[in-house]
Amino acid sequence: MENLIFSLNATMPVFIMMVLGSFLRCIRVVDDSFASKMNRFVFLIPLPCLLFSQLSKVDIDAARNIKFVAFCFFSTAACIIIASLLSLFIKNKALRGEFVQASYRSSAALLGIAFIENIYGNAGFAPLMIIGSVPLYNVMAVIVLSATSPAESEKKADKALMIKTVKGVLTNPIIIGIVLGLLWSASGLKVPNILDKAVKSIGNVATPMGLIAMGASINIKKAAGNIIPAAAATFMKLIGFAAIVMPFAILMGFRNAELVAILIMLTSATTVSSFVMAKNMGHEGTLTSFTVMLTTVLSAFSVTLWLFILKSGGLI
Repeated sequence: MENLIFSLNATMPVFIMMVLGSFLRCIRVVDDSFASKMNRFVFLIPLPCLLFSQLSKVDIDAARNIKFVAFCFFSTAACIIIASLLSLFIKNKALRGEFVQASYRSSAALLGIAFIENIYGNAGFAPLMIIGSVPLYNVMAVIVLSATSPAESEKKADKALMIKTVKGVLTNPIIIGIVLGLLWSASGLKVPNILDKAVKSIGNVATPMGLIAMGASINIKKAAGNIIPAAAATFMKLIGFAAIVMPFAILMGFRNAELVAILIMLTSATTVSSFVMAKNMGHEGTLTSFTVMLTTVLSAFSVTLWLFILKSGGLI
Protein backbone atom coordinates (compact mmCIF):
# COMPACT_ATOMS: atom_id res chain seq x y z
CA MET A 1 0.00 0.00 0.00
CA GLU A 2 2.87 2.37 0.79
CA ASN A 3 4.39 1.79 -2.66
CA LEU A 4 1.00 2.37 -4.28
CA ILE A 5 0.51 5.64 -2.40
CA PHE A 6 4.03 6.78 -3.35
CA SER A 7 3.43 5.89 -7.00
CA LEU A 8 0.12 7.76 -7.02
CA ASN A 9 1.79 10.79 -5.42
CA ALA A 10 4.42 10.70 -8.18
CA THR A 11 2.07 10.24 -11.13
CA MET A 12 -1.32 11.75 -10.39
CA PRO A 13 -0.06 15.36 -10.13
CA VAL A 14 1.24 14.93 -13.69
CA PHE A 15 -2.17 13.78 -14.88
CA ILE A 16 -3.89 16.62 -12.99
CA MET A 17 -1.66 19.19 -14.72
CA MET A 18 -2.69 17.78 -18.09
CA VAL A 19 -6.35 17.93 -17.12
CA LEU A 20 -5.80 21.54 -16.04
CA GLY A 21 -4.43 22.35 -19.49
CA SER A 22 -7.49 20.78 -21.12
CA PHE A 23 -9.77 22.70 -18.75
CA LEU A 24 -8.02 26.01 -19.50
CA ARG A 25 -8.60 25.36 -23.19
CA CYS A 26 -12.29 24.62 -22.58
CA ILE A 27 -12.77 27.94 -20.79
CA ARG A 28 -10.68 29.63 -23.51
CA VAL A 29 -7.88 30.84 -21.28
CA VAL A 30 -5.49 28.91 -23.56
CA ASP A 31 -5.97 28.45 -27.31
CA ASP A 32 -4.10 26.42 -29.93
CA SER A 33 -1.77 29.28 -30.79
CA PHE A 34 -0.78 29.91 -27.18
CA ALA A 35 -0.32 26.18 -26.48
CA SER A 36 1.91 25.90 -29.55
CA LYS A 37 4.09 28.79 -28.35
CA MET A 38 4.31 27.23 -24.89
CA ASN A 39 5.50 23.96 -26.42
CA ARG A 40 8.10 25.77 -28.49
CA PHE A 41 9.40 27.69 -25.48
CA VAL A 42 9.68 24.53 -23.36
CA PHE A 43 11.55 22.77 -26.17
CA LEU A 44 14.06 25.59 -26.69
CA ILE A 45 14.83 26.75 -23.15
CA PRO A 46 13.53 24.93 -20.01
CA LEU A 47 14.02 21.30 -21.18
CA PRO A 48 17.68 21.76 -22.16
CA CYS A 49 18.26 23.59 -18.87
CA LEU A 50 16.60 20.76 -16.93
CA LEU A 51 18.79 18.11 -18.59
CA PHE A 52 21.93 20.18 -18.09
CA SER A 53 21.08 20.69 -14.43
CA GLN A 54 20.59 16.96 -13.87
CA LEU A 55 23.54 15.64 -15.85
CA SER A 56 26.11 18.26 -14.82
CA LYS A 57 26.03 16.75 -11.32
CA VAL A 58 26.31 13.10 -12.37
CA ASP A 59 29.46 11.41 -11.08
CA ILE A 60 31.15 10.40 -14.33
CA ASP A 61 33.76 8.45 -12.37
CA ALA A 62 30.95 6.16 -11.32
CA ALA A 63 30.68 5.14 -14.95
CA ARG A 64 33.54 2.76 -14.22
CA ASN A 65 30.73 0.32 -13.44
CA ILE A 66 30.77 -0.55 -17.12
CA LYS A 67 28.60 -3.63 -16.77
CA PHE A 68 25.59 -1.71 -15.42
CA VAL A 69 25.94 1.28 -17.76
CA ALA A 70 26.37 -1.02 -20.77
CA PHE A 71 23.31 -3.04 -19.80
CA CYS A 72 21.18 0.13 -19.56
CA PHE A 73 22.49 1.31 -22.94
CA PHE A 74 22.02 -1.94 -24.85
CA SER A 75 18.65 -2.78 -23.29
CA THR A 76 17.44 0.70 -24.27
CA ALA A 77 18.75 0.13 -27.80
CA ALA A 78 16.96 -3.24 -27.92
CA CYS A 79 13.67 -1.60 -26.85
CA ILE A 80 14.05 1.00 -29.60
CA ILE A 81 14.65 -1.71 -32.20
CA ILE A 82 11.61 -3.70 -31.02
CA ALA A 83 9.42 -0.58 -31.05
CA SER A 84 10.65 0.27 -34.56
CA LEU A 85 9.75 -3.21 -35.82
CA LEU A 86 6.31 -3.03 -34.21
CA SER A 87 5.72 0.39 -35.80
CA LEU A 88 5.83 -1.24 -39.23
CA PHE A 89 2.36 -2.66 -38.53
CA ILE A 90 0.95 0.90 -38.36
CA LYS A 91 -0.48 1.77 -41.77
CA ASN A 92 -0.27 5.54 -41.22
CA LYS A 93 3.46 6.15 -41.68
CA ALA A 94 3.17 9.61 -40.10
CA LEU A 95 2.37 7.95 -36.76
CA ARG A 96 5.29 5.52 -36.72
CA GLY A 97 7.85 7.92 -35.29
CA GLU A 98 5.50 8.98 -32.50
CA PHE A 99 4.72 5.33 -31.70
CA VAL A 100 8.40 4.40 -31.46
CA GLN A 101 9.30 7.32 -29.20
CA ALA A 102 6.22 6.99 -26.97
CA SER A 103 6.86 3.26 -26.55
CA TYR A 104 10.45 3.36 -25.33
CA ARG A 105 11.05 6.81 -23.84
CA SER A 106 10.65 6.88 -20.05
CA SER A 107 10.57 9.53 -17.35
CA ALA A 108 13.74 7.84 -16.10
CA ALA A 109 15.68 10.97 -15.18
CA LEU A 110 12.76 12.55 -13.32
CA LEU A 111 11.35 9.50 -11.50
CA GLY A 112 14.37 7.21 -11.23
CA ILE A 113 16.12 9.06 -8.42
CA ALA A 114 12.84 9.66 -6.56
CA PHE A 115 11.86 5.97 -6.55
CA ILE A 116 15.32 4.72 -5.54
CA GLU A 117 15.71 7.33 -2.78
CA ASN A 118 12.27 6.38 -1.46
CA ILE A 119 13.29 2.72 -1.19
CA TYR A 120 17.00 2.90 -0.26
CA GLY A 121 17.46 6.41 1.13
CA ASN A 122 19.91 7.54 -1.57
CA ALA A 123 20.11 7.95 -5.34
CA GLY A 124 22.02 4.68 -5.70
CA PHE A 125 22.42 3.65 -9.32
CA ALA A 126 20.01 6.21 -10.80
CA PRO A 127 22.81 8.51 -12.11
CA LEU A 128 24.48 5.55 -13.84
CA MET A 129 21.15 4.56 -15.36
CA ILE A 130 20.73 8.12 -16.63
CA ILE A 131 24.17 8.01 -18.29
CA GLY A 132 23.34 4.69 -19.96
CA SER A 133 19.87 5.51 -21.21
CA VAL A 134 18.83 9.19 -21.31
CA PRO A 135 21.34 10.44 -23.93
CA LEU A 136 20.34 7.52 -26.18
CA TYR A 137 16.64 8.29 -25.54
CA ASN A 138 17.05 11.79 -26.88
CA VAL A 139 19.46 11.12 -29.74
CA MET A 140 17.31 8.31 -31.13
CA ALA A 141 14.13 10.38 -30.64
CA VAL A 142 15.59 13.13 -32.82
CA ILE A 143 16.66 10.62 -35.47
CA VAL A 144 13.35 8.71 -35.48
CA LEU A 145 11.16 11.83 -35.48
CA SER A 146 13.26 13.49 -38.18
CA ALA A 147 13.19 10.44 -40.44
CA THR A 148 9.42 9.95 -40.02
CA SER A 149 8.32 13.58 -40.04
CA PRO A 150 5.04 14.00 -41.97
CA ALA A 151 6.73 16.80 -43.91
CA GLU A 152 9.21 14.24 -45.22
CA SER A 153 6.84 11.28 -45.59
CA GLU A 154 6.40 11.73 -49.31
CA LYS A 155 10.07 12.38 -50.01
CA LYS A 156 12.67 9.84 -50.92
CA ALA A 157 15.23 9.12 -48.20
CA ASP A 158 18.05 10.69 -50.19
CA LYS A 159 21.28 12.41 -49.26
CA ALA A 160 19.56 15.73 -48.60
CA LEU A 161 17.20 14.12 -46.08
CA MET A 162 20.08 12.35 -44.36
CA ILE A 163 21.97 15.63 -44.05
CA LYS A 164 18.87 17.33 -42.68
CA THR A 165 18.41 14.55 -40.10
CA VAL A 166 22.03 14.75 -38.94
CA LYS A 167 21.79 18.53 -38.73
CA GLY A 168 18.60 18.17 -36.70
CA VAL A 169 20.41 15.92 -34.23
CA LEU A 170 23.43 18.21 -33.88
CA THR A 171 21.39 21.39 -33.44
CA ASN A 172 18.61 19.95 -31.27
CA PRO A 173 18.45 22.00 -28.03
CA ILE A 174 17.84 18.87 -25.94
CA ILE A 175 20.90 17.12 -27.35
CA ILE A 176 22.95 20.27 -26.73
CA GLY A 177 21.73 20.37 -23.12
CA ILE A 178 22.75 16.72 -22.60
CA VAL A 179 26.19 17.13 -24.18
CA LEU A 180 26.97 20.29 -22.20
CA GLY A 181 25.79 18.63 -18.98
CA LEU A 182 27.97 15.55 -19.49
CA LEU A 183 30.99 17.63 -20.51
CA TRP A 184 30.63 19.82 -17.45
CA SER A 185 30.32 16.75 -15.24
CA ALA A 186 33.40 15.18 -16.88
CA SER A 187 35.40 18.36 -16.24
CA GLY A 188 35.04 17.87 -12.50
CA LEU A 189 34.15 21.52 -12.02
CA LYS A 190 31.38 22.49 -9.65
CA VAL A 191 28.58 24.53 -11.20
CA PRO A 192 28.73 28.04 -9.66
CA ASN A 193 25.92 28.49 -7.17
CA ILE A 194 24.40 31.49 -8.98
CA LEU A 195 24.40 29.67 -12.34
CA ASP A 196 23.11 26.47 -10.74
CA LYS A 197 20.14 28.21 -9.14
CA ALA A 198 19.30 30.14 -12.32
CA VAL A 199 19.47 27.09 -14.59
CA LYS A 200 17.55 24.94 -12.10
CA SER A 201 14.82 27.56 -11.77
CA ILE A 202 14.40 27.74 -15.55
CA GLY A 203 14.48 23.93 -15.83
CA ASN A 204 11.79 23.55 -13.18
CA VAL A 205 9.37 25.31 -15.55
CA ALA A 206 9.70 22.53 -18.14
CA THR A 207 7.44 19.87 -16.64
CA PRO A 208 4.45 21.96 -15.45
CA MET A 209 4.39 24.20 -18.52
CA GLY A 210 4.88 21.24 -20.85
CA LEU A 211 2.06 19.31 -19.19
CA ILE A 212 -0.38 22.23 -19.32
CA ALA A 213 0.49 22.81 -22.99
CA MET A 214 0.01 19.11 -23.69
CA GLY A 215 -3.40 19.05 -22.03
CA ALA A 216 -4.44 22.15 -23.97
CA SER A 217 -3.29 20.54 -27.23
CA ILE A 218 -5.17 17.25 -26.83
CA ASN A 219 -7.91 16.68 -29.38
CA ILE A 220 -10.22 14.02 -27.93
CA LYS A 221 -11.67 13.05 -31.31
CA LYS A 222 -8.24 12.55 -32.87
CA ALA A 223 -7.01 10.77 -29.75
CA ALA A 224 -9.87 8.28 -29.99
CA GLY A 225 -8.81 7.53 -33.55
CA ASN A 226 -5.34 6.59 -32.27
CA ILE A 227 -6.53 4.37 -29.44
CA ILE A 228 -5.11 1.11 -30.85
CA PRO A 229 -1.51 2.31 -31.41
CA ALA A 230 -1.65 4.27 -28.14
CA ALA A 231 -2.82 1.17 -26.25
CA ALA A 232 -0.05 -0.88 -27.89
CA ALA A 233 2.58 1.71 -26.99
CA THR A 234 1.25 1.84 -23.41
CA PHE A 235 1.41 -1.95 -23.05
CA MET A 236 5.01 -2.08 -24.29
CA LYS A 237 6.01 0.86 -22.07
CA LEU A 238 4.54 -0.53 -18.85
CA ILE A 239 4.66 -4.31 -19.32
CA GLY A 240 6.18 -5.56 -22.58
CA PHE A 241 9.76 -4.25 -22.44
CA ALA A 242 10.17 -5.13 -18.75
CA ALA A 243 8.88 -8.66 -19.37
CA ILE A 244 11.57 -9.06 -22.04
CA VAL A 245 14.52 -7.32 -20.36
CA MET A 246 14.11 -7.97 -16.60
CA PRO A 247 14.83 -11.73 -16.80
CA PHE A 248 18.16 -10.91 -18.49
CA ALA A 249 18.93 -8.33 -15.79
CA ILE A 250 18.27 -10.92 -13.09
CA LEU A 251 20.38 -13.56 -14.86
CA MET A 252 23.28 -11.08 -15.08
CA GLY A 253 23.21 -10.72 -11.30
CA PHE A 254 21.70 -7.27 -10.84
CA ARG A 255 19.92 -6.89 -7.51
CA ASN A 256 18.43 -4.27 -5.16
CA ALA A 257 19.10 -0.65 -6.24
CA GLU A 258 20.56 -1.77 -9.57
CA LEU A 259 17.45 -3.78 -10.40
CA VAL A 260 15.09 -1.01 -9.30
CA ALA A 261 16.95 1.50 -11.51
CA ILE A 262 16.60 -0.83 -14.51
CA LEU A 263 12.93 -1.38 -13.71
CA ILE A 264 12.19 2.37 -13.55
CA MET A 265 14.13 2.90 -16.79
CA LEU A 266 11.86 0.36 -18.50
CA THR A 267 8.46 0.96 -16.91
CA SER A 268 8.09 4.59 -15.83
CA ALA A 269 5.53 6.66 -17.73
CA THR A 270 6.34 8.13 -21.13
CA THR A 271 8.00 11.48 -20.49
CA VAL A 272 6.19 14.71 -21.31
CA SER A 273 9.26 15.88 -23.24
CA SER A 274 8.44 13.30 -25.91
CA PHE A 275 5.29 15.26 -26.74
CA VAL A 276 7.17 18.56 -26.78
CA MET A 277 9.80 17.12 -29.11
CA ALA A 278 7.23 15.49 -31.42
CA LYS A 279 5.27 18.73 -31.78
CA ASN A 280 8.41 20.73 -32.50
CA MET A 281 9.65 18.31 -35.13
CA GLY A 282 6.61 18.45 -37.38
CA HIS A 283 4.43 15.72 -35.86
CA GLU A 284 0.82 16.09 -34.78
CA GLY A 285 1.57 14.86 -31.25
CA THR A 286 -1.89 13.39 -30.57
CA LEU A 287 -0.69 9.79 -30.33
CA THR A 288 2.16 10.86 -28.06
CA SER A 289 -0.02 12.93 -25.73
CA PHE A 290 -2.60 10.14 -25.48
CA THR A 291 0.14 7.63 -24.62
CA VAL A 292 1.59 9.98 -22.00
CA MET A 293 -1.85 10.25 -20.39
CA LEU A 294 -2.42 6.48 -20.38
CA THR A 295 1.04 5.59 -19.09
CA THR A 296 0.91 8.32 -16.46
CA VAL A 297 -2.36 7.04 -14.99
CA LEU A 298 -1.57 3.32 -15.26
CA SER A 299 2.13 3.39 -14.29
CA ALA A 300 1.24 3.97 -10.63
CA PHE A 301 -0.29 0.51 -10.60
CA SER A 302 2.08 -1.27 -13.00
CA VAL A 303 5.27 -0.05 -11.26
CA THR A 304 3.80 -1.07 -7.91
CA LEU A 305 3.02 -4.52 -9.33
CA TRP A 306 6.57 -4.92 -10.65
CA LEU A 307 8.06 -3.85 -7.31
CA PHE A 308 5.80 -6.33 -5.52
CA ILE A 309 6.93 -9.16 -7.83
CA LEU A 310 10.62 -8.34 -7.32
CA LYS A 311 10.17 -7.96 -3.55
CA SER A 312 8.30 -11.24 -3.32
CA GLY A 313 11.12 -12.94 -5.20
CA GLY A 314 13.72 -11.58 -2.75
CA LEU A 315 15.43 -9.62 -5.54
CA ILE A 316 15.13 -6.17 -3.96
